[in-house]
Amino acid sequence: MKVAIITDTHFGARNDNDNFSEYFYNFYEGIFFPYLQQHGITTVLHLGDLMDRRKYVSYKTAKEFRERFILPLKHLKIDFHCLVGNHDIYFKNTNDVNSLQELIGESNKKFHLYADATEVNIGGLDILFMPWINQQNYIYSMGMIDETKAQICMGHLEIKGFQMHKGQINEQGYEKELFKKFHTVFTGHFHHKSDDGHIYYLGNPYEIYWNDYNDKKGFHIFDTESLELKRIVNPLRIHEKIYYDDSQEDYDKHDVSQYQRKYVKVIVVNKKDLYKFDMFMERLLKANAHEVKIIEDFSDTNADNVSDDIVKYAEDTTTLLDKYIDELEIDLDKDRLKSTMRGLYNEAQDLEL
Repeated sequence: MKVAIITDTHFGARNDNDNFSEYFYNFYEGIFFPYLQQHGITTVLHLGDLMDRRKYVSYKTAKEFRERFILPLKHLKIDFHCLVGNHDIYFKNTNDVNSLQELIGESNKKFHLYADATEVNIGGLDILFMPWINQQNYIYSMGMIDETKAQICMGHLEIKGFQMHKGQINEQGYEKELFKKFHTVFTGHFHHKSDDGHIYYLGNPYEIYWNDYNDKKGFHIFDTESLELKRIVNPLRIHEKIYYDDSQEDYDKHDVSQYQRKYVKVIVVNKKDLYKFDMFMERLLKANAHEVKIIEDFSDTNADNVSDDIVKYAEDTTTLLDKYIDELEIDLDKDRLKSTMRGLYNEAQDLEL
């Protein structure tokens, strides 16, 4: 039996931003649901963080979620299994109050919600579903890991040694050895897809922040008989970068229509003709991009010497934070401080209007 796995959908992300909401639903309506229908897939497993905000869900987000996600699942008669993630809970120390129960509840016998560790048989395969582990359910969760006979664990887990985002290693959470009894572990929580051959972080289905730029997104198809995992890449993007260098390209011929309804950064590497640059920017602004930002840090730098790493570090806030913390003369755990600052930075991006 083949089932679809998706995780970290974060409905309502970016402060209920309409642009991101439409981008998300373009993925579901144009890629995800048609794929399920075309391939006869009738079971979907969601590994947590269905919603984005922990404290509330707006009426607008709830309405769109019901009409454009829940109703299509019902229409396709999908068996939907969903774990509680850390973004789905109101209190940090318990999963009891969660958005899944309040938004979906017992509305459909084909919808199954998991706030506690539960062993479930899917297509003849026993799977241990492991939602977000917190103070209240920790002992029960550890007991289930010890007692289960399931080969596969699927969860919303924070495990040390994996990339949270591309290039950012997590140093907090559980040791890998805790899950060594399982044949394979599939998990959500970190948005960058990575694995060590045993534990697989599947990554989120689409871009949400700039640190998702150029990081492939999508969902997975899992075969419960062969235990094979297949990735389906989402081709839709909402972030684009233009490395402007008029010594290498004639920007009068540059197709700006590709930036419609996208967030664009123009990184000026070489700008010899100011008039042509202004004309290009005017065309770009008229192309109906959601946002255009100009990054111009290299006026005194030879274009041949500007590497991708220089550009990345010049605009990557989290990298600057890490470097600042490294230079501090303090007795605190710097890795933990970095992790805390990254979390605060990501939460702060939700406040953008």
